[in-house]
Amino acid sequence: MSGVTANSVCEDCSPLLHEFNSSVESTHDPSVDGDDELLRYIWREYLHPKQYEWVLIAGYIIVFFISLIGNTLVCIAVWKNHHMRTVTNYFIVNLSFADVLVTITCLPASLVVDITETWFFGQTLCKVLPYVQTTSVSVSVLTLSCIALDRWYAICHPLMFKSTAKRARKSIVIIWIVSCVIMIPQAIVMECSSMVPELTNRTSLFTVCDEHWGDEIYPKVYHICFFIVTYLAPLCLMVLAYIQIFHKLWCQQIPGTSSVVQRKWRSLQRSAQSSTPGESARIRTNAAAAEIKQIRARRKTARMLMVVLFVFALCYLPISVLNVMKRSRVFGAFDNTSDREAVYAWFTFSHWLIYANSAANPIIYNFLSGKFREEFKAAFSCCCCEIRSPKEEHQIRGRTSTDSRKSLTTQLSNFDNVSRISEQLVLTSMGTLRSNDGDKTTW
Repeated sequence: MSGVTANSVCEDCSPLLHEFNSSVESTHDPSVDGDDELLRYIWREYLHPKQYEWVLIAGYIIVFFISLIGNTLVCIAVWKNHHMRTVTNYFIVNLSFADVLVTITCLPASLVVDITETWFFGQTLCKVLPYVQTTSVSVSVLTLSCIALDRWYAICHPLMFKSTAKRARKSIVIIWIVSCVIMIPQAIVMECSSMVPELTNRTSLFTVCDEHWGDEIYPKVYHICFFIVTYLAPLCLMVLAYIQIFHKLWCQQIPGTSSVVQRKWRSLQRSAQSSTPGESARIRTNAAAAEIKQIRARRKTARMLMVVLFVFALCYLPISVLNVMKRSRVFGAFDNTSDREAVYAWFTFSHWLIYANSAANPIIYNFLSGKFREEFKAAFSCCCCEIRSPKEEHQIRGRTSTDSRKSLTTQLSNFDNVSRISEQLVLTSMGTLRSNDGDKTTW
């Protein structure tokens, strides 16, 4: 699943190399410098970006800045605010850290390789960068799996397992250790080689960083197992977990809804002798409002995590399928080299999607999480603090804290109105009963 190696279609380039050699031979003339002709051919066919590659370059630049800034803000938001240090947010920070790591280390190299089809970074980085990227992929998959498992226990089986921040931190350490260990074969098999051995001493172009296995069966087994372990199996388990979570939160009757509260208020009237009616109604409605707030908060969190999982599955699907088809030769994939440009375009687009996933996560948090949105706004507002007076800065902070308090109470505003109306109905009914008893006593 590596997106930094120049091995997209290098194994099927023999016709292209033959065309290159023929072009060089046909243009060979004692009056013409062969090296200059070679450089012109290389620039025309390889180095000069094609029309769609200019779009790819712009896409890489946009993704780089959004991913770097957005994921950094996610980490800072959780680090600065103790109330945001929940189990789910610990895993989200781990996911963001993995995205920042792969964005800084792998994205620039991947852009250069996708445009020039050449590995310029030497043997050492040929082993390090693909290893870092596949490790990041494994960390992301295991982190999303831990998030789904934590939500599944918390919502579907709350009494079976109690998740804590300490356990979340231990899980994150285990995730990194496991990911670093299982991706060691990726670093071992990566080596630099030249597509045109005759040009090895003349230019570093046509150098590729690719996997070198001892037998053809090994890459087939490895990439099929890699696809199952890091994509298919975790994705299926996470989908099953979120299906149960969805059924629990949206399809079952939620405690605290109006129908449940009305039924419990009937029993409240019968037990009103032990306490005053107003106090009982107030306690009951406050408890119902708290239940509704919890359910709504869980729905928002589950909705956000489902979107994160869907975007991850969508972004990693093309490169996963292409790698399996290429390495295992499924259905004779890439045997026909006449569509080399189309195949190359698919690989470059799938590499870009990997990094686009890293940039998409902070955007999802901003739109679907009120707390992250507030912290992002506060972070961007701080960038302008130096050009404002202290009084204006104090006013902005006051408005931010007020908006934050409003956001916490907005979810319950409608239900508080319902609670007050219901309480008034209970009190009115109790007053009616008392007046009837008074009339009977008078008679």
